[in-house]
Amino acid sequence: MNVFRMSLSSGVAIRAVLCRVQLRSSHASPRSAPVKVLYDGLCPICVTEIRFLQYLQRKQPGKVDFIDISLPGYDGAKHNDISYEMAMEEMHVIDEKNTVHRGVPAFYVMYSAVGLGWLGRLLMWPPVRPLMDKFYDIFARNRLKWTGRGGECTTGRCEKKTN
Repeated sequence: MNVFRMSLSSGVAIRAVLCRVQLRSSHASPRSAPVKVLYDGLCPICVTEIRFLQYLQRKQPGKVDFIDISLPGYDGAKHNDISYEMAMEEMHVIDEKNTVHRGVPAFYVMYSAVGLGWLGRLLMWPPVRPLMDKFYDIFARNRLKWTGRGGECTTGRCEKKTN
């Protein structure tokens, strides 16, 4: 009986060690692609948020790739065919599985990637989500006007107007 208990406990211990080794080796495997956040680098509101998120991820570099769509070299073909015009309409985030998220769900993915998952979950919580969708829709439609740029920024490239 004692031999059975000893072999049973040894088997449990061996399985526990094997599980730990498997977990370590899974972490050692090639990392998944980073989350890609497409943002308007000429939008002062957007840039302020992106800088904050970059600060949060400083201890985990490479987890999120922040892509400034306002730069001349932006190529939507390299980012799931998200054109400049599409990206200017609303926030786009591409997750590790190469799935595109737009609007409020994009914020959920982005916040989760930098350690603010609680905030992302709050935005997506059913009692809050309709309100967030409405607020974000108003912001997305008006951000160019609110940041000193007009409708001409939705196509081609644009610069902040100086008065």
